[in-house]
Amino acid sequence: QVQLVESGGGLVQAGGSLRLSCAASGRTFNNYIMGWFRQAPGKEREFVAAINWIGEITYGADSVKGRLTISRDYAKNTVYLQMNSLKPEDTAVYYCAAKLGFQIVKGGVYDYWGQGTQVTVSS
Repeated sequence: QVQLVESGGGLVQAGGSLRLSCAASGRTFNNYIMGWFRQAPGKEREFVAAINWIGEITYGADSVKGRLTISRDYAKNTVYLQMNSLKPEDTAVYYCAAKLGFQIVKGGVYDYWGQGTQVTVSS
């Protein structure tokens, strides 16, 4: 059974940092694109970043570039999202997702999803 389990969310003050983790199990994800999405209350789900199996990375909105960094550890089957200089507008539920493939597009249809982890940034 494939599972993606996010962790690392929480409450942080503006300007602070968090590192989200997504542990994948049930299969190897070496041939998968691993992505992060977020959804704020009352808003549509937003693509944040994705990384493919050779380490190519695509980020979503310009507002996250330079502040959020995606990475993956193949040995641990885990993908991370390091978030620095957090802003109140980063408040959302963050989801990890995986899809078989190589070419990253912003968004797209993913095969597997985690349950999400809440990130709240106070001003």
